[in-house]
Amino acid sequence: MEEKKPKKPRGKARLIAGKCIACGARCESSCPSDAITMDAQGAPIIDIAKCISCKKCVKICPAAALEMFFTPEELQLLKEMGASPADQAATDEDPAKAALDALLAAYRGVWVFVEQTEGVAAHVSWELLGAGAELASKLKVELCAVVVGHKVEALCKEAISYGAQKVYLVDAPVFEHYRTDSYLEAVCQLTNKFKPEVILMGATGLGRDLAGAVATSLGAGLTADCTGLGINPSRNLMQTRPAFGGNIMATILSETTRPQISTVRPRVMKMPPHNPNATGAIIRENVAVDEAKLPSKVLEILRESSSSASADIAGAPILVSGGRGMMGKENFAMLEELANELGGMVGASRGAVDSGWMPQPRQVGQTGKTVRPKIYIACGISGAIQHLVGMQDSDTIIAINRDKDAPIFEVATIGIVGDVFKVVPAITKSIREMKASAAQK
Repeated sequence: MEEKKPKKPRGKARLIAGKCIACGARCESSCPSDAITMDAQGAPIIDIAKCISCKKCVKICPAAALEMFFTPEELQLLKEMGASPADQAATDEDPAKAALDALLAAYRGVWVFVEQTEGVAAHVSWELLGAGAELASKLKVELCAVVVGHKVEALCKEAISYGAQKVYLVDAPVFEHYRTDSYLEAVCQLTNKFKPEVILMGATGLGRDLAGAVATSLGAGLTADCTGLGINPSRNLMQTRPAFGGNIMATILSETTRPQISTVRPRVMKMPPHNPNATGAIIRENVAVDEAKLPSKVLEILRESSSSASADIAGAPILVSGGRGMMGKENFAMLEELANELGGMVGASRGAVDSGWMPQPRQVGQTGKTVRPKIYIACGISGAIQHLVGMQDSDTIIAINRDKDAPIFEVATIGIVGDVFKVVPAITKSIREMKASAAQK
């Protein structure tokens, strides 16, 4: 009888110490033999006796924290067969995984879309260049900016001064005003040609519109309204954003698509240093868009006043915000008076917005706008953590609350314990008197 040949060892799964990122038990859910359970820290515990060497857990792990290992006897058997653990891994390579790896390897680079209106860049674009520089450093790739518009070459030099190593410029009359179809064509053509692995846009009205259209057109992953960005060991962009009404922070990965697209809230990322002497390359690209075929035309531009309900509070240098302590919609008039005297705008906490006292675009906090004004005046706001994360980086915080133990005082530069209905009018009166006195001199 012919002697039966021994089977080639396939190894068993094991955890590589220090690499697990507690991604949410993906390995456990992928295991067909129930060989994996999770410990209190969210790391896998593997029952070797149950492991069937299918490698599904190894393939699904986003941090490459699992590997196949071989006993000394198995290593000897592989040696006798003229193979090695690496050869065995190559033999068992999943064709779908190999194709995915090739796709992911084809995309390199971090891009920041420079949003502009009539040649003036949105502040968030420069903030994103700062965040993009950190990502590019971790990925060891170039940081590039994308500028689309008409007569906007000056923005290329400005982008370089904020850290861009290279700028892709699409400049033509058809791009003078933002329209989804024309800008979509420009960004998609550039992306398909140069293949960046990360694209960052501001979470503004324009950015949200364009990012969604680009992601849909390219079949790419998109995470909106991010408040944090990072890179994991597998080169995936870790995109953190509020979820479930702001009660938790979710970190989202786009593991199987490229590019990875994120919109980031204004005022969340710090401004990078400005170096007017920085140098970089400007790559001019032609994108053919027929004006006659565009479904929309810009007939007129209407500018909203700072008192408009939908006005953007994110860029206000001074912000006067009210919470539930204002007791009613009519009482926000006194905050409007103070804001007008200071040249600022009026904001609100989530509680005030939920009560219908202020419109949602005026909301400050985790589920509203993130702001960094020079002066933030919190009136009748207790200081829930969801509100604090949206304004705690303001240069100067003045808190007015009758509760001396209110959490808002923990982040305040100046705290005033008192009745907001007496304190605010007194401040407004004092400012008017100082203005009148200065005008007489």
